[in-house]
Amino acid sequence: MGKGGKGAEAAAAAVAGAGEEENMAAWLVAKNTLKIMPFKLPPVGPYDVRVRMKAVGICGSDVHYLRVICCSSSSLTERMKDNVAYICLLFECVQEMRIAHFVVKEPMVIGHECAGVIEEVGSGVTHLAVGDRVALEPGISCWRCRHCKGGRYNLCEDMKFFATPPVHGSLANQASKQFSSISISLQGEDAILINVVLPENVSLEEGAMCEPLSVGVHACRRADVGPETGVLIMGAGPIGLVTLLAARAFGAPRVVIVDVDEHRLSVARSLGADAAVRVSARAEDVGEEVERISTAMGGDIDVSLDCAGFSKTVATALQATRGGGKVCLVGMGHNEMTVPLTSAAIREVDVVGIFRYKDTWPLCIEFLRSGKIDLKPLITHRFGFSQEDVEAAFEVSARGRDAIKVMFNL
Repeated sequence: MGKGGKGAEAAAAAVAGAGEEENMAAWLVAKNTLKIMPFKLPPVGPYDVRVRMKAVGICGSDVHYLRVICCSSSSLTERMKDNVAYICLLFECVQEMRIAHFVVKEPMVIGHECAGVIEEVGSGVTHLAVGDRVALEPGISCWRCRHCKGGRYNLCEDMKFFATPPVHGSLANQASKQFSSISISLQGEDAILINVVLPENVSLEEGAMCEPLSVGVHACRRADVGPETGVLIMGAGPIGLVTLLAARAFGAPRVVIVDVDEHRLSVARSLGADAAVRVSARAEDVGEEVERISTAMGGDIDVSLDCAGFSKTVATALQATRGGGKVCLVGMGHNEMTVPLTSAAIREVDVVGIFRYKDTWPLCIEFLRSGKIDLKPLITHRFGFSQEDVEAAFEVSARGRDAIKVMFNL
């Protein structure tokens, strides 16, 4: 976050004294418990902007953080009514709340798929202006480490990423709903955050969808997807579907997608998948399913993009991919797996991984502007920003079924 000077602090105090309404945010406070409570923002520093959030999507990681907390039962809500004391007391009982090595140790504002309108800019910001509609890349890297200097800032060990502990996220809104805001650093001594101004024909919802789309774009780049690449996608969830759209935009002539859920496969067909193969969750079915997948492709599978990340999906991808082909690990369903690496090694199947993305927002915006990618069909549910809306939206997203992308309109 940027550090405002005395002038900025004085201005902020003056505004507050004039009756500025509190900024409200969705706080993760306990297992299955989100509370809309005040979220105090720092003053806008010389290299900061403040963005009025207008569209925020729910990511699977948001749902995971909400659902996996292990917490003992307690009558804490009756013991303390003050918001700050209440959420701190709740966290005394938290045993584990994590994704991989990212562990939530204190209350956190959720959300990172976001777009909005610039509300305030620091004195040193020259390439953005108040009123600009922007899509936000939700990570702030150090720009000093080996990875950052080498252009792979997504691997920065000091990355500050929205709604990844201990960094707060962007599902925030003023109580009056006149504006919502989060302060983010654009450039300066410590951090740069990429903001891309949206063209007139790209909506704020689509801007927020650039975050999941970026995962698919980065995966296609890592796997060298192109006009001569037969692509297999494991998993037809939100990331699998945006990866399908990205593979098409990169020119893949044939894309086959695999999932256990027929509804998701029907959505994939509607988005342009050449074939959709329903599979089981049983490891013993891999051999037979690889045969069906190969038949559906009708030729070599040059690249497999595993957007699920389970032992079975990786095993299927490794077996289905042609010798000399490439398997890209996108999903992170299992931390540890047992997979047939030896047979893949003797066929020189390359295995690469991805972590988030880098330098993807401009290309995502261009895909949307040009109409090469249409993300609108993926937004299946929309909610406002009240306590009831937040609870209902996360319930819909967690339930799955016909929900692909759940979006908040603030």
